[in-house]
Amino acid sequence: MTEARANVPPVVELPAGRLRGTIEGGVAVFKGVPYAEPPVGTLRWRPPRPHAGWDGTRDATRYGRSAPQMFTEGGDPVLGGHGFPPFDEDCLTLNVWTPAADDAARPVLVWIHGGGFVSGSGNLPHYSGETFARHGDLVVVTINYRLGPLGYLCFDETDGAEPEPGNIWFSDQLAALRWVHDNIARLGGDPGNVTVAGQSGGALSTSALAAHPEAPGLFRRVILQSPPFGLRLPSRDEYRERTAAYLEIAGVKGVDELRALPWPRLIEAAAGLFGRTSRWGYWPTPFLPVRDGVTLTRHPVDALLHGAAKDIDVLIGWTREEANFGFALDAEYAKATKEQVIGRIAETSEGDAADVYTAYERKRPGARPVDVLMDLITDELFRGPSLELAESRAALGRPVRTYQFDFPTPALDGRLRAAHCLELPFVFDNFDQWSGAPFLEAIEPAARDGLARAMHQAWISFIRTGDPNHPGLPHWDPYDLKTRTTMRFDSVTTAVGDLAADARQLRRRGPGGAQGIDRSLR
Repeated sequence: MTEARANVPPVVELPAGRLRGTIEGGVAVFKGVPYAEPPVGTLRWRPPRPHAGWDGTRDATRYGRSAPQMFTEGGDPVLGGHGFPPFDEDCLTLNVWTPAADDAARPVLVWIHGGGFVSGSGNLPHYSGETFARHGDLVVVTINYRLGPLGYLCFDETDGAEPEPGNIWFSDQLAALRWVHDNIARLGGDPGNVTVAGQSGGALSTSALAAHPEAPGLFRRVILQSPPFGLRLPSRDEYRERTAAYLEIAGVKGVDELRALPWPRLIEAAAGLFGRTSRWGYWPTPFLPVRDGVTLTRHPVDALLHGAAKDIDVLIGWTREEANFGFALDAEYAKATKEQVIGRIAETSEGDAADVYTAYERKRPGARPVDVLMDLITDELFRGPSLELAESRAALGRPVRTYQFDFPTPALDGRLRAAHCLELPFVFDNFDQWSGAPFLEAIEPAARDGLARAMHQAWISFIRTGDPNHPGLPHWDPYDLKTRTTMRFDSVTTAVGDLAADARQLRRRGPGGAQGIDRSLR
């Protein structure tokens, strides 16, 4: 039995070989552990291959490479500097935090990062598993997977009689979960008590994994934070035009030529696809999961609505002003007119666009057109379809708990309010790892710390038992069709009945559509 003791580097024997980690904050950490062979050369755009292992003792004290992406160490205007390790295609690694690499069979959290399918990393300090491991006696795993053009392009290749899968990102994540199942007991975890959690694109990934036939044997619970279920995922045929546009931008005629390009050229071409696919009033999504008929036969939320993951516990939620993250700081959107927003509503709404605009305007006195647009996108992409999933599971008698994060940040002149991503440092309770993040500026510790403790412990309780209740939280009942209990996390946290009644009513009137793939790439 190996305990995490200060100044004693932990060593663990895995089937692939021996690992030597390090101690951080009293927790044993193993970083940069490969779960698949490097997906380079002929393995680019191929499903991950099992790692062959290594001889001797592998150093696991430093993070591996992050997946190639457009963002750099400079960060963005909301989340701040990311602190990425270098980018490289050799990125299929994971990181493990454990109180001790022993046989204690602790509950396991696997975290899948978000980033709009084009950015992010399991190596970010934001997602350090130290607090969950230390406060909850959990084993925490963060993973890296292929992003952007390397993970989300879909080609028409075949391998024998079967088409190649189009969602390489999904194959990576599934391989990582298989690694967890096969190895986590040696790292102090229980392979029979695994929770998969993700935020944004990572939450959509988590839902896709939950709908997979292997899911019941790999994990028991999911936490879906701000899943963009309103995205309409294209079929392989629909995505073909976007792939062709990407090939044109990259200056090649087919996948073989594309494989010969260095990965920085692939990322440069991705920037060009952003420009071709951007549409006014829509969250930019140049790369998307694809209904390829192999890994995804239908939209993940559609599968869940129709009974998939029936035995998996679900915790799902959203932030009150999700879309402020992408639009509130954009000067062009600040100049939006009522006519522009009504036109945008008409593109996806099943009801009268002017009536829908008026309904949103009444919800927020003094709302500008951009405020109506942001509330509309929040409901289209996040809140509305998440509620639909909760209603469906409740009707089928399957466990689900819902939350809404309402705490508004005063940073950036208060324009972000309770925006997308804001709940993350509260869930991880690790504000020290977010130093320099602009969206957290001016939040006083006295205002945030109690809320962070309540959320962090609720997540720990759910991961351990499937029940988020704990003494520091008002009682949180499952969502049902009678009370529709939703936990509202704010400076004063309360359990509220039918908190999102307005969203359900508006969803019946419109917006009833979703953010569709742009079929015009001229």
